[in-house]
Amino acid sequence: MRPFAQFALAGCLLVAAGTAHADETKFLQSFKGNFAGKGTVQVTSDVPNVNVSCSFKSNATSTSLSLDGSCRGLILVTRAISAKLNVTGAKYSGVYVGSRTGPAQLNGSRSGNAINLGIQWAQEINGDRKARMTVEKRGENGIRLTVTDTDPKTGKNVVMSRIDLSRT
Repeated sequence: MRPFAQFALAGCLLVAAGTAHADETKFLQSFKGNFAGKGTVQVTSDVPNVNVSCSFKSNATSTSLSLDGSCRGLILVTRAISAKLNVTGAKYSGVYVGSRTGPAQLNGSRSGNAINLGIQWAQEINGDRKARMTVEKRGENGIRLTVTDTDPKTGKNVVMSRIDLSRT
C-alpha cells in the first residue's frame, strides 16, 4: 500500500505543477502589448518626486516576461527602462535596467495579480543595495509598476516610483 500512496502523491504533485504552469502562462500572456502612462519617480529618499510619462512594449512567453520602454521627466530627460523576467515553477528571476547604478537583479514570486520582486541594486541606493518592485496587473488593460525602499533616516518604507500604464 505504501508504494501506491507514494505514486499517488507524485501524480498529484505533477498535476498541480502542470496547473500552476498553465496559470503562469495565462497570467504572463495577459501582459502582452503596448502600454503608456504616467507616474512619479524619486531617485533617492531625500530628493523630491519627478513626474514622468512612460511607454512600454511588453512581450511574454509561457516562461518569460519582458517590458521594454522609456520614461521622460523634466521635459528633456529620457531614460530607457527594461525588465526581463524568467519563470521557473513559481519563482521569478531576472534583470532590471534603468537605474543610474547599473543593471539590478530581480527575484521573487507571484501573489494574485502581482509579481513581487526583491531588487539587488548594482550599487548602494539609500544606504543599501536592496529594494522591492511590484509588477501588478490591473484589470484587463492596466499595469502598475511600483518600487519601494527603506528611508535610511526614518527606517520607513517609501514609494520611490509608481507608474500606472494602460494598454494603447
